[in-house]
Amino acid sequence: MGVQKTNVGKMELGLTEKAEVAAARDILEKILGGYQGSVAVRLWNGEWIRGGAGASCRVILHQPAVLRDLMLHRNLMCLAESYLAGEIDLEGDTERLFDLTPHLRKLNFSWSEKWRMMLRALHLPRREVHSGASADHAGGGRRHSNNKESIAHHYDVSNEFYRLWLDAEMVYSCAYFHDTEHSLAQAQLDKLDYICRKLRLEPGQKLLDIGCGWGALAFWAARHYGVEVHGITLSEQQHDYALKRARNEGLEDRVRIELRDYRDLPERACYDRVVSVGMFEHIGISNFPLYFGTIKRVLKPSGLFLNHGITNDTGWRDTQITRFMNRYVFPDGELARISDVEDAMEQAGFEIIDVEGLRRHYAMTLRHWVRALEERKQQAVDLVGEASYRVWRLYMVGCAYFFDEGSINVYQVLTAPAHQSLATPLRRDDIYKKYYKGKTCEYDDSKESSNDR
Repeated sequence: MGVQKTNVGKMELGLTEKAEVAAARDILEKILGGYQGSVAVRLWNGEWIRGGAGASCRVILHQPAVLRDLMLHRNLMCLAESYLAGEIDLEGDTERLFDLTPHLRKLNFSWSEKWRMMLRALHLPRREVHSGASADHAGGGRRHSNNKESIAHHYDVSNEFYRLWLDAEMVYSCAYFHDTEHSLAQAQLDKLDYICRKLRLEPGQKLLDIGCGWGALAFWAARHYGVEVHGITLSEQQHDYALKRARNEGLEDRVRIELRDYRDLPERACYDRVVSVGMFEHIGISNFPLYFGTIKRVLKPSGLFLNHGITNDTGWRDTQITRFMNRYVFPDGELARISDVEDAMEQAGFEIIDVEGLRRHYAMTLRHWVRALEERKQQAVDLVGEASYRVWRLYMVGCAYFFDEGSINVYQVLTAPAHQSLATPLRRDDIYKKYYKGKTCEYDDSKESSNDR
């Protein structure tokens, strides 16, 4: 009797597996019907659906519960959550996964089709509540407080982790490319100098760098333009790194880095120029009046302010993608339309002088970062764990796709206090002169960071 029970058990298990595979095949054929893209899917039993091992992007399902969620919600974020939890793997050109987004949005099943597919989904097991990736990276929802806790969630992962895939200057923002052959290292130096030229920096001026990161722009401006820089950040790891660099490079007299909130700038603070690069996304739209008002307060009437930040084309809405970003990447992140940003600047008393969109540059930047991160996967995992590696890889791949697609953008907006004599020439010729204006040594490609592949 015991032997017969064992045989029956094995037979039942085999039937269950066959039913799950059949249900999965049926669901995927329905969901991917009419799809002409380059994404292929492999089931947990090794069977390929809609493509094969040669596809440019391959989704490897390790268990069937993933498809149950995909059928119920038909949302790409289901796959993203599953990837972070290790339930699926992504191989090849991961950016192509996001080509599924418009296809999934267009799906329109009849009631009878929905009912049939729901019945098929019941053959698949329920998805267990994640512990690993989801718990480790939960940011606690949107707060828009731009406090030390939310900044640490993203930036204090590990300086060594960022060093794996950033350029030698540790610039974590959009580079400025001349063409597709331009190296990331050179493009980041060009971006630093481009910003300095837009601000028309001159020796002896005082520059406030809000959200100074690891200090790349502060050191560039001090060394090559002779300005005094006050950099502020809420990241302890960035702060410690920048302080050490200032000491090592003998720039402590010209670069002062503080662990300080922009809202805590002294009442009597006064600067010739103010710049903010890649920090604006943490502000929160409700805090725009305070943010721009504070900058207006500390900027001289004859000064210039450059804000470099990411925007989108709809404003911040409560969607699967925004919830994903707030949960795993930026706990307080919130994007606005560029028109709303400009309106807030004008409401604070600024005159808009120059606006430049750089979204193609950011797509290129992100692809450089992703390649470097993927090439150093094991080092990254050793430093921060598999879950963090997956979060950053998927986050940057997705951003590259949406910058290229155009629904998110990044703008440099140059402003000055309204109703004042402008500290800019009549034309832009000066900002397009040969890089570095002869003030620095020519860049040597042989010294390019090994991270720049």
